[in-house]
Amino acid sequence: MKSKIFKLKILLLFLIGFFNQIQAQILQPAKWSYDFAPSEVKIGEEVDLIFNVKIDRNWYLYSSDFDPDLGPMVTEFSFVPHQSYELIGEIIPVNPSKGYDDIFNGEYTYFKGTGQFRQKIVIRSENPVIRGEYSYQVCSDVDGKCIPFDDDFEFSNIKVKGGVSASESRQSQAEPTKRAKEEAAEVNDGADNAQEKSAAGPMFEVKEFQTEARETNLEDRKSGEKTSVLKQRSPNDAYSLLAFIFIAFLGGLAALFTPCVFPMIPMTVSFFTGKAKTRPQAVKNAFIYGFSIILIYTVIGSVFAPFMGPGMANELATNWIPNVIFSLVFIIFALSFFGLFEITLPSSFVNKMDKKADQGGIIGIFFMAFTLVLVSFSCTGPIVGSILVESAGGLVLKPILGMFGFSLAFAIPFTLFAIFPEWLNSLPKSGGWLNSVKVFLGFIELALALKFLSVADQAYHWGILDREIYIAFWIVIFTLLGFYFLGKIRLPHDSELKHVSVGRLMLAIITFTFVTYLVPGMFGAPLKGLAGYLPPLSTHDFNLSNVIMRSEMGYADIRDELCDDPEYADFLHLPHDIRGYFDYEQALACAREKNKPLFIDFTGHGCVNCREMEARVWSNPEVLRRLRNDFVVVALYVDDKKELPENKWYTSKYDGKVKKSIGKQNADFQITRFQNNAQPFYVILDANEEMLLEPKAYDLNASNFVSFLDDALEKFEQKASTF
Repeated sequence: MKSKIFKLKILLLFLIGFFNQIQAQILQPAKWSYDFAPSEVKIGEEVDLIFNVKIDRNWYLYSSDFDPDLGPMVTEFSFVPHQSYELIGEIIPVNPSKGYDDIFNGEYTYFKGTGQFRQKIVIRSENPVIRGEYSYQVCSDVDGKCIPFDDDFEFSNIKVKGGVSASESRQSQAEPTKRAKEEAAEVNDGADNAQEKSAAGPMFEVKEFQTEARETNLEDRKSGEKTSVLKQRSPNDAYSLLAFIFIAFLGGLAALFTPCVFPMIPMTVSFFTGKAKTRPQAVKNAFIYGFSIILIYTVIGSVFAPFMGPGMANELATNWIPNVIFSLVFIIFALSFFGLFEITLPSSFVNKMDKKADQGGIIGIFFMAFTLVLVSFSCTGPIVGSILVESAGGLVLKPILGMFGFSLAFAIPFTLFAIFPEWLNSLPKSGGWLNSVKVFLGFIELALALKFLSVADQAYHWGILDREIYIAFWIVIFTLLGFYFLGKIRLPHDSELKHVSVGRLMLAIITFTFVTYLVPGMFGAPLKGLAGYLPPLSTHDFNLSNVIMRSEMGYADIRDELCDDPEYADFLHLPHDIRGYFDYEQALACAREKNKPLFIDFTGHGCVNCREMEARVWSNPEVLRRLRNDFVVVALYVDDKKELPENKWYTSKYDGKVKKSIGKQNADFQITRFQNNAQPFYVILDANEEMLLEPKAYDLNASNFVSFLDDALEKFEQKASTF
């Protein structure tokens, strides 16, 4: 008897562990709660419906106030109309963050940690009936998962006492939208206080409204905000703020080797060695001088910060004017570096600062640093301007820290040479090589100018800078740079080059190697290393790699490889000309008919990481060959809004809700069949709908994906040989 009880306990523990493992796959990174204010109202008065959401660490939730056609899934709220209340205006997200996505080429808004949405209504009767549903998407910036959700809401227990006068009621009906706009600013100003009201509850169960606000743990929210500012970035930034500071630091180093700056080093040293009476005083003066340089440039960054912060991101993402202006600015900088003209400050202003440098003490040292900044402006101005332009659309701190990084590199050598003047003997002599540094920077400025023009071109569909045109410009620019390094091209202010140094030869080799890398891009190569700077492949008019691959595989028509015409192919698509389906049952029938394994791609229109997998992994020739030849592919979009005919609706066994759209049915299928709700998610089945191996998620290693496909195919063939 004891033996049987022991076995039952073991079985029970196993089942609990198995159930917990399954449940762990169903991710619930966002928890919603509801509140309203004020707590008591009269008929005809207004109420704020408050939707609070608490978001798990390392996840973010897309907001509701950006272009829904951009790609990511916006948060949407749908209210069931009822005579007991009236909506005023649209729902308002409270202080979402802003970011720019290079894959979708546009700006989006999002929440991290906590978020809040508010909807203003007017109460029209006692016991108002306020219910509806909302849909949203959360993504992870760690492992690439993106998950769409939908849920119901209901506001009950709103205490309505009596009514207001007829005139007050008519006034509230006449100007609801005006009041909503006036109070929107107040909502945003009080975001910090409002966001303190958030609660954790099960993601998928129907949540009951709580009449008393439940407070979230403010320490959790604040701890998320204490993350090092150097690591802050929007979830899809190409690089962190720390990387940007490093790039600015390199810009400061490059500025040192220009004709306006390099000759100033010995002049600065002579200034300090002549004025200091003792070595400790010389060291002190040198540090004050270096600090003054850093202070001046950092102040410049602070002045520009309000104009270059997150507010600029919307303009960069949607407006052609700033993008074209920035592009022209970079071109002007390039022409200046090429020697067409010099960007200089008024000489009278420079002379006044120079006279102040003759004063003694800290003031004189500061103005000596200021004079250096002004005199070197013709060389440093374009670099500083480029850093400030690159900081546009980021954090408010970005231009400040960018200038700090630039000035740090700029100040260190002046400080060290002032402390150790004997090091001057090891410096190379001034000469034509200094102008070569300027010309090199000019080529870089010219190449970067295309980036901003490309953003405007894509946003407004001008079609003047498609991918192949963009790449062609870069090929020409960097080819000319390579010839410049070899001395085949001379520009104004260049010295005659009698022989090519080893350094210039190595730079030429690197440049021509980069050009060689660019050339296949003219024929459709993805050029993954430059994905954040080039226009998307969809703008490429002629993709030779696809043409060759189609020819090698011996097919001319997509329908030749399919069992029948795929449903929904008029608005759903697979990448890289892969032929497949968008309906599970149709794809499964074809897989059985062709005796091939079924490759299921759980994806979404708003899944950034799905697009990244397609661009960087699926584009691999080995991956493409296998998907096209060895599998029947079906893409199941979990966020598609297309509503199906009523005879295809069904009630989910998972959450008891009626699934009406393609996306909701696909999402429900993924959850109920595979106990997973994240995208991208790849499953391979045999003809009996059994998994051939464990599913695969986000992984940018193409060789791992090839192994995943090969292992599945091998197991499929092994199972087939046993029958």
